[in-house]
Amino acid sequence: MAIQENRDRLMWASFLTLIAAGMGFGVRAGTLAEWSGQFGFTQGQLGTITGGGLTGFGVVILLASVITDRIGYKAILLGAFLLHILSVVITLAATPVYAAAGQDAAYWCLFVGIFIFAIANGLCEAVINPLIANIYPERKTHYLNILHAGWPGGLILGGFVGLFFLGNGAMAFSLRWEIVLATYLLPAIWYGYIVLTEPFPDSDVKKAGVSFTAMLAEFAAPVLLFLLVLHACVGFVELGTDSWIVNITETFTKQGFMLFIYTSALMFILRFFAGPIVERINPLGLLCLSTVLGTTGLLFLGSIPDSMAWLAWIAVTVYGLGKTFLWPTMLGIVGERFPKGGALTMGAIGGVGMLSAGLLGGPIIGYWQDTNRASKLAELDQGAYERYETQEATSPYAFLPKVKGLNGAKVKIVNDEAKVLTADINKLTEQNSEVPKEMIDLKSWWDEQGLPNSATDKPNIKTAEIYGGQRALVMTAAVPAFMFFGYLILVLYFRSQGGYKVVELDGSGETSETNISPSADDAIETGEGGSTSGQA
Repeated sequence: MAIQENRDRLMWASFLTLIAAGMGFGVRAGTLAEWSGQFGFTQGQLGTITGGGLTGFGVVILLASVITDRIGYKAILLGAFLLHILSVVITLAATPVYAAAGQDAAYWCLFVGIFIFAIANGLCEAVINPLIANIYPERKTHYLNILHAGWPGGLILGGFVGLFFLGNGAMAFSLRWEIVLATYLLPAIWYGYIVLTEPFPDSDVKKAGVSFTAMLAEFAAPVLLFLLVLHACVGFVELGTDSWIVNITETFTKQGFMLFIYTSALMFILRFFAGPIVERINPLGLLCLSTVLGTTGLLFLGSIPDSMAWLAWIAVTVYGLGKTFLWPTMLGIVGERFPKGGALTMGAIGGVGMLSAGLLGGPIIGYWQDTNRASKLAELDQGAYERYETQEATSPYAFLPKVKGLNGAKVKIVNDEAKVLTADINKLTEQNSEVPKEMIDLKSWWDEQGLPNSATDKPNIKTAEIYGGQRALVMTAAVPAFMFFGYLILVLYFRSQGGYKVVELDGSGETSETNISPSADDAIETGEGGSTSGQA
């Protein structure tokens, strides 16, 4: 069967890899509260766990991109499928490991499980972007946008699964978080079947005989290096914020999951159907507009008073519009400007974004929450802060001061008045099972310190949680604000070069430029065709 005839099936398999990644990410956003309550993690620890997953994602994209064009798309996707299965097994082991070995062991179990999940996602990402650019050469940006509608699509599915089946407030009925988290296996099995049964093409650079040295030489282009810096910011503001958005908005709206699903649906629709618009609007102009909306949305979301929580729907709409086109449009620009780089340049852009989200976005946004929550509670009631602070001060990086955040298990206990903890201890006692020392210590703390002060501590803790989350969003808004000026520099640069041009690679390895618009800041005119010889 000719590859041209099965490219829609290859697109579907690629789309499903992002559905699986999005579902895992979306469900995990809801399990953070479950993990905090069950294992006693702080926001910073949770941020490091989720950040580790994004870090692994980024590292693997970079490494796999080096070999993708040589060993082929199919082999790498099969490896990803096997790792997706393994990740579920290890992550779900956290509960029995916690019972046997305590919090530290559960922490590493979750970290490793999520890291393996991220490796699988990274292998997929290293393949699907160059694959789609290869099999749809006539409309790269359009189909890359359709492809990346799979990510918010997975977030929607994961969000709904969490909304209906996760936690005490589940809309249908509550299932164990282990069962809910494992649902991302369904799209993973589906894409695995397609990969096993369909033929895959060689990459364009392999068919053109482009050497690895020539691919690597693309990184000498200052524009590509600048794009890598800007995409690191994209990873921080999009995926780093998405790691926390449910938890933060839940504190002051009680609709965190619904807001998450709504913004994901907004992204899904715009990415899937807006491809032709993206092609007609100069991509750099679109990116400038996106950063303005992203900055405005985060500032708005971070300043909503508790009494006007309904405004969050307007704020997340602005924020969602801002982040929708950032990631796929950046991929489109790299694919259009640096085709000789093949999977290497596209993998670099995706890898840098994921690394930034994992190493910086997730942990630092969590740290900002810990810092602001702790300072606010100490300001309201120093005694309450001392009751709920963690035993040790922590920081994700040496350049950030250490802070004693709030103990997640204690916060959950005061919020539900120890009902779940008491029920769990009673159940274990009735079964003649050993009650973990951590649970016994928490119950003793509640009886001696938590309960007698709960009437005043509870509202103060809620205020501190809201303040900490919103301040973290306001601080994050500085990132898209910086990106705006970066994209504006590129707009002015391409304008000085006669307009944004697409670079095309022919079968002999030579490139030519096609003028898309006469000036890079022209937001509507598609311009006259024409080509000139030259390298991106």
